[in-house]
Amino acid sequence: MKCINCHTDNKLKDRTANSGRCVRCRHKFAFEPTSMTGVKITDPMFAKAIADISVNDTLFFTPKQLFYLLDKRSRPKNDELLYTIPGYVIINIVSGIFVLILTPNLFSGGSIAFILVMFAINCLLIAGTFTASRSRKYPYKQRQNFANTLQVWGGIVLVCGIGVSLLSSSFPLFLASCAIGLLSIYFGSRKIDKKPANSQEFTIELNQFQGWLNTWTAINSMTKLLQPPRALNGNTAVSPDVSAYSFDRLVVCDRPEIAQFLIANNFHFENNCAVLSITGYPQSIFDTTMEMLRRNPDLKVYALHDCTPRGIGLVNQLRTSPNWFPDSSALIIDIGLLPRQIMAAGDNMCVLSSESSARDAVQLPPAIRQDLSAEELEWLELGNYVELESFSPQKLIQILNRGIAGSRDLGSDDSSLILLGGTDSSIYVVDSFG
Repeated sequence: MKCINCHTDNKLKDRTANSGRCVRCRHKFAFEPTSMTGVKITDPMFAKAIADISVNDTLFFTPKQLFYLLDKRSRPKNDELLYTIPGYVIINIVSGIFVLILTPNLFSGGSIAFILVMFAINCLLIAGTFTASRSRKYPYKQRQNFANTLQVWGGIVLVCGIGVSLLSSSFPLFLASCAIGLLSIYFGSRKIDKKPANSQEFTIELNQFQGWLNTWTAINSMTKLLQPPRALNGNTAVSPDVSAYSFDRLVVCDRPEIAQFLIANNFHFENNCAVLSITGYPQSIFDTTMEMLRRNPDLKVYALHDCTPRGIGLVNQLRTSPNWFPDSSALIIDIGLLPRQIMAAGDNMCVLSSESSARDAVQLPPAIRQDLSAEELEWLELGNYVELESFSPQKLIQILNRGIAGSRDLGSDDSSLILLGGTDSSIYVVDSFG
């Protein structure tokens, strides 16, 4: 493993002899992959993830954004090649050659032994591919590909195996070909349940990641990592000259972590807008900022949220809550994540699932449900959800910039926004996310 400080390659014996330090510069290693179970991580891998998520230390990021990136890079990749038709063919050819070489020394009746061993190998391949097709550690499209592999391979084995068995008059080969072929087709054609089909599981655990993060920060600096947002009591005094001014745009986030992320990356300066969370973050300037915003009759409010039942209710809360904009002329534009956008994106988003999200979806009030299609409601009631932090900082900021830019010409033919609730409504929604 290379040292991230001096780039010296340290072998295991070097790291062991130097108590986990670099043999050259004595910099301490944060991780020892040989002693890790499950997902193994190295110092260069973790450092590369930090550099990529922060765009070489130019953007602030949340711990969850780093977690999503590491989880994506920790997902198994060899199975993508192993559980394919070319992978099956290569494994069977290589295995067949070795079996043919070893069979005379291990068994009597070489042909029977060959058939039995190849039958066992294919059973293991089918079992592994079927398990992968049901594992939520893979995207849905990839799971479908695994299932298709089983069906195609079953057809190949039936056609080729039965043909060869008839030509060679081998009844054992005929039985084995039928068994493997039908077994493969059966498992490949079994219906994938809706809930696993629409969601994934993390490869690494959150508490495991937090341990990695604590270990890393105890040894190395991480200047762009955002700490949990703190609730500060009281308002900061604002100059009368400043408080007399008002913003034309406001971004309201459903979680303080997202508001903190945008403010830390100067999103409010670059877009000349205020950034707040629905929970009142940042508390020190919240009341003053709201007083300034309510004075602007041309205010545009952008609702930014996760695709969760709570997040989807953000627009309704902004329009009805007395703390926000009831009976106001402010335009409210939903630029957050919606189920229709995720379903249209396919495997381009990381869809998760939880029972609590399913319960919240069932309890959505009619005012929110009326703007969702039957397919969207079903998707939510299965417990599916997507978090904004699954997007990298750079990607998320780019998407928000495009969403705000696309709202400048509301009602025009080239606008990417859809009006909800008829012509008298003041609520718009972005047609796509990203």
